Amino acid sequence: MTMRRDAALNPPAAVAPKRHFGIPRRRKAGAADIFHQHNKTDNCIDWPRFNVNFSGVRIISSIAAMQQLAKKWQCSGKRIGFVPTMGYLHAGHLSLVREARKRVGKAGRVVVSIYVNPTQFGPKEDFSKYPRDLKRDLKLCRETGVDIVFTPGDKEMYPALECGDMSPLSKRRHVGALQNFSTYVVEEQLSHTMEGASRLTHFRGVTTVVAKLFNLVLPDVAVFGAKDWQQAAIIKRMAADLNFPVKIIVAPTLREPDGLAMSSRNKYLAGDMRRQAVVLWRSIQKARSAVKKSSKSIPAARLKADLKRFIEREPDTPSRRRSGAASARLDYVEFFEPDTLSPVSKVTRGTHMALAVFVGKTRLIDNAPL
Repeated sequence: MTMRRDAALNPPAAVAPKRHFGIPRRRKAGAADIFHQHNKTDNCIDWPRFNVNFSGVRIISSIAAMQQLAKKWQCSGKRIGFVPTMGYLHAGHLSLVREARKRVGKAGRVVVSIYVNPTQFGPKEDFSKYPRDLKRDLKLCRETGVDIVFTPGDKEMYPALECGDMSPLSKRRHVGALQNFSTYVVEEQLSHTMEGASRLTHFRGVTTVVAKLFNLVLPDVAVFGAKDWQQAAIIKRMAADLNFPVKIIVAPTLREPDGLAMSSRNKYLAGDMRRQAVVLWRSIQKARSAVKKSSKSIPAARLKADLKRFIEREPDTPSRRRSGAASARLDYVEFFEPDTLSPVSKVTRGTHMALAVFVGKTRLIDNAPL
């Protein structure tokens, strides 16, 4: 069945043959499952190329349809709230959705994008393994009052990108992407430290895809999480520098009862690794305690060394002692000014702290003011 791109927004009056474009109650043998078909051109799922209604939530995958609808909303005076995600939603994402709804009101429209963006992953990172569950995400979006779930594919987002199937992002494929897709948005000041130093092309991919999404969704308000503090600062700078008419909101980090920051990558953690992951929050608490107890500023180098020892020693679980496996491994810890991200040599109250830690093969990040 073929449909024009604008058919999603202007459906024909004639009654079409009965087809299930949502989740069918019963799928006949051989019938297409739009949520779990692997595709050789898109990064994870063969998204439907048209509008789908999933119990009140509209799914749009066509970038032309998304932009056309956003323009229609703009012309009618409706405010648009936007929450960009890579899917596998959790309570932290849903808090961003609620913040977006609060900002645009009941009469406004809230859009959530679900797109695992290949250009922000390095060749040896977890692109192919990043958790994906569209059915679950749609259910959560419906329950939280999302109006549109935007699910673009690689073929439209990066027309020249040489994408494979679900296999890992190989060096050949990554280099091919860099050669064939040639227009990127690069922030030059805030993106070189911390995550930018550890993941060299990460923020170039982030700013590029967010700029593209802003151009497609045309939001009045976009909500990001404080867990990715550096990312949020870079997006705010990009929006200001390039005159995007959008207000960037940074919403608080949500945490598990034991303090672990909510993250889609927490799915990778089990058993001892889940218990070890709390070391990020414990490190923040330790730094806060040191600052609170000190009557003067603390040298950043000394506090970094103390935290490195703490992280590589804690938590010491019985199974780790038996196996001789390595504890959590520090990638970086940094102390900086919260607005400018400028590193500080002396740590005091109000200094911001960020760290990245490997727990097994899973890399986790966290941050907080001290």
